[in-house]
Amino acid sequence: MTVCYFFASSHSQVFAAQDRHLLAIGVLAYLLDGAGWIMYFQSIIAGPITIVGTLSAAYPAITIVFAHWFLGETLSPLQYGAVTLVMGGCIGLAYQPADAANKVTGRAWIPLAFLALVLWGAAQTVVKYDYSLGATDANMALYSAIGALLTLGVYGLWKGRAGTHFVSEWARAFFPMGMMASGDLGVLIASRYGKISIVTPLTGAYPLVTLVFAALVLRERIVLLQWGCIAAILVGMLFCTS
Repeated sequence: MTVCYFFASSHSQVFAAQDRHLLAIGVLAYLLDGAGWIMYFQSIIAGPITIVGTLSAAYPAITIVFAHWFLGETLSPLQYGAVTLVMGGCIGLAYQPADAANKVTGRAWIPLAFLALVLWGAAQTVVKYDYSLGATDANMALYSAIGALLTLGVYGLWKGRAGTHFVSEWARAFFPMGMMASGDLGVLIASRYGKISIVTPLTGAYPLVTLVFAALVLRERIVLLQWGCIAAILVGMLFCTS
């Protein structure tokens, strides 16, 4: 999807000598992002999804810290409160009750989950930094494809060699992954125009859409805690742009 966007849009020479620093920084951003996903996958395998899934929703907090330290971004007190509401709502939606049948005794998942948060936060900060140097949407889309190929692509080939595979599995996976790639492209473009301290929490609020979809299409029941989280996210979104 991102590669199609690159070729469909006007773009500069990616490998031109004067733009190689943009290429290096852009690819670095998505190497960090891909490495974060790998750490997340490994932490899910090694640890309790109840905690790992909830922690993963908190990565915008790391982004806000990095953006303040390295990019000099600051928000108004109202915006900080709004961002806190959004992140708190996402953490609440990501929470799952513990399953007594799946007890975890090891602690290897703790550094893996922490690394995922740090890598994702660093990736978003580097993306914004590359934009500040003059990177374009089209070129950033290609950088994201290169970074994903070098991390998640290699990881998928390495881990996916075992077992049997069917064409039907690829077909079923194509549509949701295409939707996810389209969403990532939207996040990328939004990162160019908005403060990354606000863009990341807002675009990280996808559990809200997931919950609504599950309620309307899958007929899953929304409990009181989830209604509270939905309200917190919506109020936070309203005041984030104030």
